[in-house]
Amino acid sequence: MTVTLSPEALLAEVPGWEGAAIIELSGGLTNRTWRVTAGGMSGVLKIDDSPREAPFNTRCAEANTQNVAARAGLAPKIILAGDGHYFTEYVEGVVWTRSCLDEEGNLELVANTLKRLHALPLTGRSFDAGVAAKRYVERTAGLDADVVHKCTEIIDRMRLPQNLCCCHNDLVAENLITTPELMFLDWEYACDNDPFFDLATVVEHHELSDAQVTRLLDAYLGGDGQRWREHLEKQRKLYLALLCLWMGSRPDSEPAELQKVATRLTTSYS
Repeated sequence: MTVTLSPEALLAEVPGWEGAAIIELSGGLTNRTWRVTAGGMSGVLKIDDSPREAPFNTRCAEANTQNVAARAGLAPKIILAGDGHYFTEYVEGVVWTRSCLDEEGNLELVANTLKRLHALPLTGRSFDAGVAAKRYVERTAGLDADVVHKCTEIIDRMRLPQNLCCCHNDLVAENLITTPELMFLDWEYACDNDPFFDLATVVEHHELSDAQVTRLLDAYLGGDGQRWREHLEKQRKLYLALLCLWMGSRPDSEPAELQKVATRLTTSYS
């Protein structure tokens, strides 16, 4: 059972952070978030609204993966993690937006940083798209039944490959930050998966052009991207089906944006 504590109560148990200044931040979908400062230190504290369940990692599993990534310079360091709370160092930098992917050299930067991530040790936990889809469908409202059926059909047909690697699984622009090195934020979904799922997320979530897809793949595969386009397309379809169901499960999703994603899925992957 998750016991929800106040940020003050949690920080009182962390040496050096007692009496820290606390400012609540906006943006958390399943937790509340605070910027915390004490002396010359700064951190980000998250307290979950409710017990975590799949497709999220447990906070301890998330911390184990993020700590490995942090040692490789790919993520902020963990200060404290436990049932219902997560406390990481705050890193100064520029959080990306969609437009950052259009800037010269940034697709290549993402590709090369992803290669470093995918070379990390396996987490021991495999991505289960079926479990994620089931959770989303249980909460889906306002999404056409035929679209739900198409999404679940796509997801049910996918199988994990043998060449699993450590993946982030949520590489939207807002989870990228230059510090000035590129790092990845929010490791809630990180586990072992097809490496092309991370690439597909970058491509499909941000609606990259065909030329941008070519640049990203060639940078990731040393100029041999075209040979892997078909495999990428399968992962793009999987990501878009999951995105559609996820948006359908969120009461705060904009109906027009949800319809746009559903239309992309049904027209591009009929």
